[in-house]
Amino acid sequence: MDGILPGESLDDFEKRVGDDAPEWTLEDFARARPLSDFPELAEALARARGQRGPQKAPVKDRVGLRLDHATVEYFRATGPGWQSRINDVLADYVKQQGK
Repeated sequence: MDGILPGESLDDFEKRVGDDAPEWTLEDFARARPLSDFPELAEALARARGQRGPQKAPVKDRVGLRLDHATVEYFRATGPGWQSRINDVLADYVKQQGK
């Protein structure tokens, strides 16, 4: 497999090689090293697959809640994060009640 040359941009490499991921040769496979040779990379990949790190804030409780259709549509129309905004409104209400 041809490698990227010093100072060569990724675009130039792809133009020169002609493929984003060229087919490996037997020589390429012989030079390959197992993922276990790179423990930091293996750990990062494991986390990227859905393993969460420590919580930065207290964990929220998952509940089933029935709301009026108009209420749900209003918050959904505000875009991503609409469920968090409902939580914020409810949290403000609790604070106003002095609890």
